[in-house]
Parts: sequence; structure tokens; C-alpha cells
Amino acid sequence: MHINSDINILGGLPDFNLILVLLSKDTNTSLLNEPSHTYTNIKTDKSVKRFTKAITDTALGFKNKEVGQLIKTILEVETISNDSLLLIFWNASYNNELLNYLNTEIYFLAFYSGRISIKPDEVVACLKDLKEREIELKKWSDSTLKITASKYLTLLKKFHLMEGSLNKTIVHPYLNDKMFVLFVYWLKAIESKSNLMESEQLKYSFCEIPVFIERLMQKKFAKYFQFNYTGDKLKIETTVPYEKIYYAIK
Repeated sequence: MHINSDINILGGLPDFNLILVLLSKDTNTSLLNEPSHTYTNIKTDKSVKRFTKAITDTALGFKNKEVGQLIKTILEVETISNDSLLLIFWNASYNNELLNYLNTEIYFLAFYSGRISIKPDEVVACLKDLKEREIELKKWSDSTLKITASKYLTLLKKFHLMEGSLNKTIVHPYLNDKMFVLFVYWLKAIESKSNLMESEQLKYSFCEIPVFIERLMQKKFAKYFQFNYTGDKLKIETTVPYEKIYYAIK
């Protein structure tokens, strides 16, 4: 597993508008050569550089042009909204193995079991267990693990997947029709397996598999994609170009 500290950095990001800036600026030249307060409320250029790397690697790292088109379009139109943050969450989780691991072992385990909260100690315990198996984590101190656990839960709150301050509770989002279609397109773009029933990313639909399949079958979505489902195999073919799908369903 490739492990970095992007969860800590993004969990401490005070202004998500920096994501918008990075879509419109050449981060190697103009953005980093101008005062950070011109664009966001981040106070120092050193902080901007640190946040820039984490955003570029995790939040805005695009597997292919299709993923890039989905995210760039929704951010250009909606800027930072609940829906655009959800798409960024999906993309960040795909790009960052530690984030995906914690989502799988902590957030979605609680989410799909019907629990209402997650305690920091649970995340710390998960990280300590992972530390026993991952060389890159062995150099992390207990204090770093505790900080990462705290920042992870804070990051989920920034993505509107948890709420509260000291005792954070789980939000159970329901994808509106627009986001359901965008999820299908995102899933199709990032998944290398032809049988989507085998995709580990299906959990990011925030619904049980039978419910997901039932929504796929709704006639109102037929103009956006075609699918073949045989009970244990699922194949989806998108029918609208990625650069047009957001506007087609908006």
C-alpha cells in the first residue's frame, strides 16, 4: 500500500476554494508566485504549496480524461457544492489508498451496519493494526496516528459525510438522480474490471447492491446508459459523451 499524509493535510484545509484555483491556474507558475490571500483565506505561501500537492495528488488526480471531464465540469458550474464535494470524495478515495482503506474498514462498515457514530479511538485502532503490516506506517508515531484519525473524521465532515464537533455522527446521503448518473459514469471510468459486480467502488453509491441495481433499471436513466445484468454480472455502457453528461442531466 502506498501511504502518505494527504489525509492530515486535506483534513486541515481551511478553504476548499483552493481546489477551484488549481483548476484554473498553472500551479507551477502563476499561483505559487502570487500572494495566497489573492485566492483563498490560506495565509502563507508555504501552506498553499503543501495543500496544493495534496489536492493535486489526491483530490484532483485524474485516472483518465473522462474522470477529469466529470470533475472539472461540475466544479466549473457549481464551484464548491455538496454534489461537487461528493464527486471529489469519490475521486480522492480512489487516488489515496489509505483514505480508501479507512473508508472501507471504518466509515462504510459503520454506514452499512446502521451505526450512527464513529469514535476517534476506532480509527486509531484501525491504523495501529495496519501499522503492523505496512512498512510505510511503521515510522509513524502514536501521536501521528491520533492526529491522522482526527483529521480523517474531520475530512469526512468537510465532505458532508459526518456532522457534529466532538461526537461526530454519520450522515446517510441519498444520491439525487444527477449524482446517481454521475456515479455510474465515474464508476465506469475508473473501474478496470468488466464485471462491475466485482468492483470495490460500488460501496461509494451509499446504497446496498440490490437497491443500486433497482435504480439502474429505472426507465428514466435509459437515455444515459445501457446495462446488462445477469444476477452475478453487471456491464454498463455509457451513451452520452463525458464532456456532455453533466449538462444532459442537470
